[in-house]
Amino acid sequence: MKWMVPVAVMGMISVHSVQAQQEPLFEWVPPARSGVTFKNTIKETARNNALTYENIYNGGGVAIGDINNDGLDDIYLIANAGSNKLYLNVDNFKFKDITSSAGVACSTGWKTGVSMVDINADGLLDIYVCRSGKENIEDRRNHFFINQGNLTFVDKAKEMNLDDPSYSTQAAFFDYDKDGDLDVYLLATNVKVIRDLEFKDARTTVHPYAGDKLFRNDNGHFVDVTAKAGILSNALGFGLGIAVSDINKDGWPDLYISNDYIEPDYLYINNGDGTFADKLPEYLRHISHFSMGVDVSDINNDEWPDIYTLDMLPEDNYRQKLLYGPDNYEHYALSVKEGFYHQYMRNMLHLSNGNGTFSEIGQFSGISNTDWSWAPLFADYDNDGWKDLFVTNGYFRDYTQRDFLKYKGDYYFKKAIAGEKPDTLELATMMSSTPLHNYMFRNNGDLTFSDQSFAWGFERKTFSNGAAFGDLDNDGDLDLVVNNQNESAFLYKNVLRDKNPTASFLGIKLKGAKGNTFGIGSKVFVYAGNRSQYFEQSPVRGYQSSVATTLHVGLGNEKKIDSVRVEWPSGKVSLLKDIAVDQILSVEENDGVKHQVVAEKLNPVFAVSEPLVPYSHRQFPINDFKRQPLLSTMKSNCGPAIATADVNGDGLVDVFVSGSEVLPGKLFVQSKEGRFHESLSFPSSQNDARTEVDAIFFDADNDNDQDLYVVSGGYHDYAAKDPVFQDRIYFNDGQGNFTRRPDALPAIHTSKSCARAADFDLDGDVDLFLGGRVVPGRYPVAPPSYLLLNDGHGHFSKMDDAALPSLVNAGMITDAIWLDLNSDRFPDLIAVGEFMPVKVFLNKEGKKFEEDAGAFVDGPQMGLWSKLAAGDFDHDGDVDLIAGNHGLNSQFRASDSEMLELTYADFDKNGSIDPILTNFIQHQSYPVAGRDELLDQVYSLRKKFTSYASYAPAKLGMLFSETEIGQASVLRANELRTVLLENVNGKFVKHALPPQAQFAPIGAIEVLDYNDDGKLDVLLAGNESAMRIRLGAIDANYGQLFQGDGQNHFNYIPQRLAGLSLTGDVKSLKWITVNGQKYLLAGINNKEIVTYKKTN
Repeated sequence: MKWMVPVAVMGMISVHSVQAQQEPLFEWVPPARSGVTFKNTIKETARNNALTYENIYNGGGVAIGDINNDGLDDIYLIANAGSNKLYLNVDNFKFKDITSSAGVACSTGWKTGVSMVDINADGLLDIYVCRSGKENIEDRRNHFFINQGNLTFVDKAKEMNLDDPSYSTQAAFFDYDKDGDLDVYLLATNVKVIRDLEFKDARTTVHPYAGDKLFRNDNGHFVDVTAKAGILSNALGFGLGIAVSDINKDGWPDLYISNDYIEPDYLYINNGDGTFADKLPEYLRHISHFSMGVDVSDINNDEWPDIYTLDMLPEDNYRQKLLYGPDNYEHYALSVKEGFYHQYMRNMLHLSNGNGTFSEIGQFSGISNTDWSWAPLFADYDNDGWKDLFVTNGYFRDYTQRDFLKYKGDYYFKKAIAGEKPDTLELATMMSSTPLHNYMFRNNGDLTFSDQSFAWGFERKTFSNGAAFGDLDNDGDLDLVVNNQNESAFLYKNVLRDKNPTASFLGIKLKGAKGNTFGIGSKVFVYAGNRSQYFEQSPVRGYQSSVATTLHVGLGNEKKIDSVRVEWPSGKVSLLKDIAVDQILSVEENDGVKHQVVAEKLNPVFAVSEPLVPYSHRQFPINDFKRQPLLSTMKSNCGPAIATADVNGDGLVDVFVSGSEVLPGKLFVQSKEGRFHESLSFPSSQNDARTEVDAIFFDADNDNDQDLYVVSGGYHDYAAKDPVFQDRIYFNDGQGNFTRRPDALPAIHTSKSCARAADFDLDGDVDLFLGGRVVPGRYPVAPPSYLLLNDGHGHFSKMDDAALPSLVNAGMITDAIWLDLNSDRFPDLIAVGEFMPVKVFLNKEGKKFEEDAGAFVDGPQMGLWSKLAAGDFDHDGDVDLIAGNHGLNSQFRASDSEMLELTYADFDKNGSIDPILTNFIQHQSYPVAGRDELLDQVYSLRKKFTSYASYAPAKLGMLFSETEIGQASVLRANELRTVLLENVNGKFVKHALPPQAQFAPIGAIEVLDYNDDGKLDVLLAGNESAMRIRLGAIDANYGQLFQGDGQNHFNYIPQRLAGLSLTGDVKSLKWITVNGQKYLLAGINNKEIVTYKKTN
């Protein structure tokens, strides 16, 4: 049957080199034509340079707004040093400099961010300017220029108590207490470098200048309520970005604060009583490490705000290798333990699940790597109804260049030895300077973005910081203003409507009442055709900047808008219907009606239940990267497995949960009341604990009850052949009493992943397949796998290796399934694994197994496969498969032409295996490992790569000779998506599952019919938290439910409707019935067994 589900877009991290040739969407308007000649000039001096003031190149902001209410948006630009500029929009991209006459030059001090806001409710936009730097206290005081209505302004910051001398970055005005006027959050960043040993004290000490502040508006006088409101105000914040949004949609404005360096970002949830609570760990699984600017916007039109933060991970391989330091997993783990949370150096897109959780999908979406970036701005730049993304980019000095950092350390050391004062200016100017282009991403409407930077006119390389958008010429599309360093500001005219007048739009001007004339904090819903769009009026966006207050709605080819709904902060609601496109719509709060916004009533499929099985899995902490520095992910985080059966013949399902080296596995027997009690007679003990990775019930001795087989595996500090890997079998007496019989199994001392039972020789008893997982310390050498023959009495022996030549070392197997593929009654074996194709082993009458994937699998489907599940998903009478894979939410990409490859050998002849993983970046294959990790593993390469610059361009052929590479083994992957393998006339044909299925590696699959419609559904869970630091955790899967229609179509059920919120690395799922009620059990590594109850 034909597959109909959209396939997620591949190749999403670096695509600008293949952009289609087309006329640019944006046209750069030269300063001589526009009159905007402003330049933010930064002069390096002995007192102010990158080594004496790290924030010197953080740049300045932009504000766009109509200061004289003539219908044309004007521009205010920040100069860090020198005079700011105010440009009056004359018309047709002609601007007049009125800075001097307006009185807003602000020529002293170090300026940073700017906000336009009508603070005194007179209908005129005022201008608030932040100052920072290593200046004296008076030169740090912020300015509040109040609009006099005649193109002049008066600074009234002092009398309003907003001339704060903090190291201010930006100010966001919003009505946090919903009393009708605008309060202000003042974001600050420290100018002092704080060392590791100072972190603890700095974090717990309120700093009068480096900490953020919240001011409440009391009739035009602003009162500092920072401590009372629960706002952190310590010296460790280093705040760079602020976004105001009702994140949880409870009617109260919340705050996202992005912090540079070690301090985690803050997600302040408004409690509605004048206080806030930082609930970031409850909402987000991980965050950017060096967070820069932030924007909050609904990127997928589901009417929920999503969060995007910028960081410093480059797109190209050379800069990645040149600027990224060594991984230090112990330091990372200690930081997490100390409360600094999970942070990784890349941009993060947190997609709202609508239930208080967010899935971080920046890598899946293709917007994770934009180098040293500052301002993210989501808006519909091509009027197609989807919000696109603009990102400013560049830092004037390559401050984190690893070779320079080493040179700097040596320089300071030599000067100290010589008793000389270091010349920081000389040293700072030795740093390289690399201009970068800004990024523009088009929203594809499927949770992915395509890089249109060059195609849309952003190929110029520069050092850009603040940016803002607005329709400067009122032609129905959004233009951009960008503040650069040491170069004139950029004005970009959007020519979309010039070339395509049918690209419809709607502008919305909000006219609020009382103290909030521009309706800040209002929510706007636009319905046209079959699409809704959601906006929040929050002009402070991106980085140090403020965008136009007229909301812009792209409408594609729509010719009419069904309705516009505005929810004002006051509780009033305005509803307008049958609206014409291509106009500016004014909506007045006074015309709205008081209306209680009713929370959406949901009846989710699942609800969290009291735990049925009282067991908590415990994992012994270990760092596999110490043993093999080139691993991309740890291999020790195994289990728990969950196995179910009626062990005592009472008709009730019982549960076994596998154990670890810390805690043994346990059997839980169900009572008639539906409670599960630990079987105290089950023969397990703490002294016998080991890593148990799988467990299955089956009748091993043909006595008509369920016996238990438990598989041992893991990596840890185990030897390649270790007695701890010996599996165990427990024989049932029919009453649920088990006896372990070590003599029933052959001695097998290798790490395994799974056991799969079938009578493969058709002699009337159940035999076993054991999948080999990994050779500890020698990854990725293929471990042995085994077939065990049952003598009919529960004694097992290994099948001769000669009968299964290609199966013995088939690969790093993760899962397998028995199916009779050729209708000869003998079950055949399908096996998958890490860096393996989907393998098929044909059963030759139980005497021999021959590999023959080509006849049964369409194409070599090589992946990082993790799980298999079977079901007839299209009701055609045969068995189809769901194959779990790594997914697309990582730095890895794989295709037939650009494969992920793992080349391995003992290259330096020291007795250890050296696994070199290579990945394509911008259509070239490079080693994934940084220089530090590579040299830790292959010591002999230290002489070849004496610097980071020498290693940065290296491909595999530069690491080793052609002969060495030719003699090495190579594993490949050309498919990373989780897929359906549809059985089409005996051959499995691949179809990708929906985009959400690609959010994380799959650790467990459950096939079920949750709605009892006779059509099979699929539940996917997983995540991988133990990745290398430079790769970061992949944990965007909260347990995903896909509803099947019986024709191979699967519809993702949103998390808020599914009701699932599984966190952690899920390793097993079981769908059981207890007293007529259906439950879902989830086994999560190093956590308790989680129980969900089906609600309907």
